[in-house]
Amino acid sequence: MSSMTLADLAKKMKGIDIAMLTTKTEGGELAGRPMSTNGDVEYDGDSWFFSSDDSNGVQEIKRDPKVALSFSGPKSLLGAPGIFVAVEGRAELIYDRLVMEEHWVKDVERYFPEGLDTPGIVLIKVHATRVHYWDGDDEGEVAVRA
Repeated sequence: MSSMTLADLAKKMKGIDIAMLTTKTEGGELAGRPMSTNGDVEYDGDSWFFSSDDSNGVQEIKRDPKVALSFSGPKSLLGAPGIFVAVEGRAELIYDRLVMEEHWVKDVERYFPEGLDTPGIVLIKVHATRVHYWDGDDEGEVAVRA
């Protein structure tokens, strides 16, 4: 196992914009969907995504906040596979406008044309409880704060 730190991992994840967010459906099945990090990529164990309160994913988080995220980085210039990161965590739904303002970027308007005034907008915060990565021949788990 590697001794990569969370800061090391954050540097490698810097260019990754899309994560797959996996939730548990009402029937107990797993459901995944792509979510944009919106450039909020200073990874510290927390991931942030804007969504609509009436979306399936948000409804599933309301029932069970245990979620998973997967990230995959682009291939290297030499064609080697990029980094793969699997995150287990707990999702929190944030409706506080001040917190949303801290994570808002203009690109999000593509999905929410009325900005933070969009009815039903919510910020999903996923706090990692476990992070595992694969980076070429190196793989390991990084420690995350409790």
